[in-house]
Amino acid sequence: MLRDELLHRLADLGASLRFFSRLPVPQLGRRDDTGALPELPRAAAMIPLAGFLIALPAALVGLAANAAGLPDLLVGLLVVAILVAPTGALHEDGLADSADGLVGGATAEKRLAIMKDSRIGTFAGLALILSTLIRASAYGALFAQPAAGVFAVLGGGAMSRLAMAALWAALPNARPDGLAARLGRPDRRALAIGAGLTVLLLSPLPALVGAPSTLLGIALAGFAALAFGAFAREKIGGQTGDILGATQVLAEAAFLIGLLIGR
Repeated sequence: MLRDELLHRLADLGASLRFFSRLPVPQLGRRDDTGALPELPRAAAMIPLAGFLIALPAALVGLAANAAGLPDLLVGLLVVAILVAPTGALHEDGLADSADGLVGGATAEKRLAIMKDSRIGTFAGLALILSTLIRASAYGALFAQPAAGVFAVLGGGAMSRLAMAALWAALPNARPDGLAARLGRPDRRALAIGAGLTVLLLSPLPALVGAPSTLLGIALAGFAALAFGAFAREKIGGQTGDILGATQVLAEAAFLIGLLIGR
């Protein structure tokens, strides 16, 4: 029983890593079908751990850049660049589409149509620039204490994916024929396991930035996801893949701001 559970979880982790990144992930156990999409109702439990692992190269680059004496902002920009590269800017694309669609359309149908348009408008450009600058500035400041910077990158990868998965479960599908709808929605047990894993992955942070800052980061990430989810529900009636991608970026930025407050 325990062995089967472990094999299923490894398969879920492999599928999540392949879906949310372009990293070359080998088969993780005999139940891992390398060509399959995640079975999301169950696989959501592994999404935070996948986010943690996807962020690992960026954490190492940030550590090396800081050790080389590069300016804080440049360290932060390199971290963001390496965070974006393995995902193919998947979440940033969602942020851009959401910014144009939610703000630019007059009706839910028009907003959804704009979100499918690959062209970038003014709101998308502003959202990408501001989110990049906020995250880069925050990472640069956090890497002033190298260990704090490393675990901020890793913890942000986990916490922001948990927030994304929670919103995925909470909101109905705004586009029934979209990929997010076809994958299904996370179930409560999977989210509970994912939340427990996230707490474990964040456990070094209180010793590095303080427990109040860590708790504030978690609270702000959750608030960002809730607020954006409420806005999306009002504008288009629920979530889409773009909304979920935007949620990851916004939750990550909010988490970092919380870590910096009160330090």
